[in-house]
Amino acid sequence: MVIEILEKGLEAVEDQLASVVRSDISVLEDASLHIVSSGGKRVRPRMVLLGYLAAGGTDIDSVVPLAAAVEMVHTATLVHDDINDHSLTRRGKITVHARWGRTFALLTGDYLFTKVYELMAPYGVEPNIIIADACTKLVEGETLQAAAAKSGSMDRETYKQIISLKTASLFEASGRLGALIAGGDEETVEALAKYAYNLGLTFQIVDDILDIIGDAEAMGKPTGLDISQNRGVAMAQNGGEDVKTAVVELEIEEETDPFKLMMQNLRESGAVEVARFQAEEMSRRARQALAHVPPSEARDELENLIDLVLERDH
Repeated sequence: MVIEILEKGLEAVEDQLASVVRSDISVLEDASLHIVSSGGKRVRPRMVLLGYLAAGGTDIDSVVPLAAAVEMVHTATLVHDDINDHSLTRRGKITVHARWGRTFALLTGDYLFTKVYELMAPYGVEPNIIIADACTKLVEGETLQAAAAKSGSMDRETYKQIISLKTASLFEASGRLGALIAGGDEETVEALAKYAYNLGLTFQIVDDILDIIGDAEAMGKPTGLDISQNRGVAMAQNGGEDVKTAVVELEIEEETDPFKLMMQNLRESGAVEVARFQAEEMSRRARQALAHVPPSEARDELENLIDLVLERDH
């Protein structure tokens, strides 16, 4: 029953995303529809909906705009991230900036962010404060990452702070908002927020692992971006010593791609195994937090989501 309700809610979120970006300015609408209709895992809106159900909510339609708003925040950041990363593909499709140019991509990202206001307006003060705080942390995390990459000062503590801000904050808001709108008690709201926060850390660590060992075609985006831009989980280990060692150990032969060799050496350095252990620890903490949520089919689905995040390959 819960799965049927969830699927109905996710379908409604897709419809909401497509309808809210309509514009009289065709390039804005076209570019926005291009990215919002490109698919994605929809983990964040899924958490909003399941958190709402797990906290006792019964009217899934009432939380659909909220779930769409959370996904819209994430989508807007992807448009801007792809500009910063010079990425040409996202979710298996050409990126907005590669198709429409940098200026229109920047404006599209801005447009998507402003649509979050429209979606959140009916929910009152507290939910808007929560999502505003998550957005602030997200930008702070991206800025800290760029600064650490530029200065070469990435280490484990900095990496943890970065992923806490840029990823886990919006995950936490997703879990908290769904439970709050459902009228859940304080213990349940805090448990779902803690669950989502740790799931966000798990998600980002796994994402960074896949940047090293993932298949670019399956992921729908380039791999090796973090390493090439002096960031990510591998750079965080021993101040990036694993990566530096991988570079030093290269024996470049004629017609050999040094970047591919570096990636191969990095895979063999043990960095992936260390990161995998960290992801498993964060997923364990997410599971512990979920134990404080009343048993239900929705809670079961949230637990299944941990395994999906931890074991994903794209």
